[in-house]
Amino acid sequence: MSIVEVRNLTRTYKQGSLEVEALRGVDLDIEPGEFTVLMGPSGSGKTTLLNQIGALDLPDGGSVKVEGRELAGMSKGELAKLRLDRLGFVFQAYNLVPVLSAYENAEFVLLLQGVPAAERRTRVMALLDEVGLEGMEDRRPTELSGGQQQRVAVARAIAANPALVLADEPTANLDSATSEELLDTMEALNRERGITFLFATHDPRVKDRARRVVTLVDGKVQSDEKR
Repeated sequence: MSIVEVRNLTRTYKQGSLEVEALRGVDLDIEPGEFTVLMGPSGSGKTTLLNQIGALDLPDGGSVKVEGRELAGMSKGELAKLRLDRLGFVFQAYNLVPVLSAYENAEFVLLLQGVPAAERRTRVMALLDEVGLEGMEDRRPTELSGGQQQRVAVARAIAANPALVLADEPTANLDSATSEELLDTMEALNRERGITFLFATHDPRVKDRARRVVTLVDGKVQSDEKR
């Protein structure tokens, strides 16, 4: 079964007196284990599509299913639980809690899930080691480089063993070497753990790593290339 099934998806936003068609009849399936990139110019609909799949926004028309469940038919509480248990998010701006340590940021999802403290400790310490942050668990975001902060964000995203990680421009604020290191980490997680990744990005370095590239133009899928 596909993790994600998108059918004839439409989304229109109002900007003042104007209406902007961000998505215009998008169809897309994401299968378990994929390492897929959404590419396209600014305004092509990449982030809008990611937000629809991540249950952060609802469509005007069409449907989005995650693990066979139609998002439009779910309550706010059910959508929140889906995001907590089955989806991981990595954002351009890291979105870490500044007063929390690297450990506490990575632990946060497990805390919300009610995972016992001893199990949280074991899982989070192993995760921080896995993403290259061994020995940095007590550092707050201001004590970490941009690349290290994004690694904390990746650890937080995968802490709950989600079905899918959605990454919106995760390398945009990183230099070339740090971007490559982060992508090495994400590729290893995909390969060794089977974690499914869906990126929205302009970065050709991310595109070069992808095994599938879906190009959006003007809110429509222009091409879908598997490698």
